[in-house]
Amino acid sequence: ILAVATARGSAPLTSPFSLQFSGYQWEVRQTSAGGGAYDRKNVWTDQRGFLHLRITGQPGQWVNAEVKLSRSLGYGSYRFVVEDVAHLEPSAVFAVSGLDDEGRREMDLQVSRWGQAEDSNAQFIVQPWDVPANSVRFSAPPGTLADWINWEPARVTFRTLQESKRKMPAVAEHVFTSGVPAAGSERFHIALYVYDHSPHPMQNEVEIVLESFEFLP
Repeated sequence: ILAVATARGSAPLTSPFSLQFSGYQWEVRQTSAGGGAYDRKNVWTDQRGFLHLRITGQPGQWVNAEVKLSRSLGYGSYRFVVEDVAHLEPSAVFAVSGLDDEGRREMDLQVSRWGQAEDSNAQFIVQPWDVPANSVRFSAPPGTLADWINWEPARVTFRTLQESKRKMPAVAEHVFTSGVPAAGSERFHIALYVYDHSPHPMQNEVEIVLESFEFLP
């Protein structure tokens, strides 16, 4: 296996397009066209094993970051612990998504204002998003958050809570029982990218840090 060193003194990639995070292998997206540019140098793990995703570049020339699990895990409970996301600019998007290689059968946790500075900054979605019952918006607060996606046949439960306040009520929680995709060839993706169709264009580079990922079947 060819080891390729990433930037910022991080752990090496296990292959030119993959890395290890929380005991799982993740494929790193590398493309210069088709939905924006993605560079594997914008993804790395540090000495603590935390996963970093970064948007780099300048206005009009942004380069994004994305990883996806190397295999489908199917039904079960997916847990992601992510450090502060409240600082994202209105045009930045942080997304945890389950979908297949054709971009279908999708469900998402998305943190973004989609260019609208006064909007709530997060949502749970079962695609298609333009069906009113398929999305629930909420405000993700500053600080470290734990996000759960509990996926069962014909049912998916999303939950976000503050990691430092586990005994407090969740920041947001919703159960979808309509339009929930059946398990198949889907894999979970973690992405940080720029929403281009915005009245408030992206101005600065930004970084997101995930502390851990867990899966329980």
